[in-house]
Amino acid sequence: MAIMCDVCVASGFTTNAKSAFLMDYDSGTEIVSKNADVLMPPSSMLKLVTLAVLFDQIKSGKLKLDDKLTVSDNADYRKPVWHQASKICLVSGQKISVQDAILGVIVLSAGDASVTIAESVSGSEDKFINDMKKYADSIGLHQSSFGNSSGLPNPNNLMTSRELAILATHLIHDYPELYKMFATKRFEFNDTKADWCKDWARTHTMNYNKLLFSMPGADGLKTGHTDNGGYGMVGSAKIGNRRLIGVINGFRGKNHEALANEMKKLLNHGYSTTQTNVFYRPGDEIIKIPVWYGRKDEVIATVADNVAVTLSKSESLKNIQVLARYEQPIAAPIKIGQKIGEIVITKNGDTIQRIPMIAKNKVSKIQFFGRIIKNISVMLWGK
Repeated sequence: MAIMCDVCVASGFTTNAKSAFLMDYDSGTEIVSKNADVLMPPSSMLKLVTLAVLFDQIKSGKLKLDDKLTVSDNADYRKPVWHQASKICLVSGQKISVQDAILGVIVLSAGDASVTIAESVSGSEDKFINDMKKYADSIGLHQSSFGNSSGLPNPNNLMTSRELAILATHLIHDYPELYKMFATKRFEFNDTKADWCKDWARTHTMNYNKLLFSMPGADGLKTGHTDNGGYGMVGSAKIGNRRLIGVINGFRGKNHEALANEMKKLLNHGYSTTQTNVFYRPGDEIIKIPVWYGRKDEVIATVADNVAVTLSKSESLKNIQVLARYEQPIAAPIKIGQKIGEIVITKNGDTIQRIPMIAKNKVSKIQFFGRIIKNISVMLWGK
C-alpha cells in the first residue's frame, strides 16, 4: 500500500512538533507533512518494528500466542539499563507467553519484553536487529536503521515520520487480527517475582496511548518519549468507514495527555478538511475479460489494494475519472493474482494513480485438440 505523494492534499495544519505526518489509509494520500522525511530518534515507537517482526512469525505459524518465551539476563529488569525505562519487571529464567509479551509492549511499552521477543525470535538481539532491517526493507522503510529492539537511546535508532506511517499501514493491513490488540486500554501483568514489582504492576496498568481514552474510533498504535527527543506517537482512528494514520515526533508537551490532544487535533484536521471516495476494494468484481484458449471464456478482474481518492472537501469528484485498461482476449493459462490490466485514475485529465488489476479466478489452458477446435470455430463462426 503506497503513499501517493503526487496527490497530496494541502494541509494548513500547524504543530510545535518537529515532525508530523497524516495520511488516508484507503487511498494512501498524504494530507499533512512537516519534516516527514527527516530521520529522527523514534524512541519507543521503534517497538512497532519489533512487533511487526513478531507478528510475521505468528502469521507464518512459527509462533503461537500461547507459546512461552524465556527471559534472559539481558532482559532482567534489575539491570541498570532498565531502571528508568518502561518495563513489566521480568527476571532471568522467567517464562512469559507471547500474548503477554505483546500486550506488555503495546500497553506498557515494556523494554524488557521487547528484548525477550528479540532473543526468542532470532537467538540474540544483534541478530534480531538484522531481521528488523530485513523486514523494514521488505515493506519500503529504506531510510530506517536500528540499534536495539526497545527504542532505548542509540545513535542507530533512526526513522522518519513517513516510514512510521508506512509501518502502521502494514500492521493494520497485514495482521488485522493481531492489530486489534493495539486498542487494549489496560493490561495487568500479574506474574511478578518481587514486592517492588508487585507495587509497580499495581500502579502501571493503563496504556500510555491516551488517544484511546479521548477520541472515538481511535484504536492504536504506539507512543514514545525521551528527555532529549520529546514525545512521539503513531496514532490511528477509524470513524465510519474511513481510517486515518498520523505520526507526531519531537513534540514538546507536558505529558502523554498533551501528546494525545495533539494527535487528536491532527486526525480531526484530516477528517474535517478532506474526503475519501473508495471505488473498489480487494476482491471486488470490476470487469470480466474474455480469455483465449481457456477452459473458461472469461476471467474476473479485481484489485489487491483499495482504489480510492482523497480530496479536500472543497473539491468535486466530477473532475475524477476511473478507467479500467486491459488488452483482450487474454491468453490462458491465467493464475489467481496475475496482473491482467490496470485501473487508471485521472484528475482534470492528468493521471494521478495507476493500480494493477489482477485475476480473481484461475483459468486453465485447453488441451491441443481443444485449441484446434477453437481455431476452426473462430474461422467458421468468428467465435
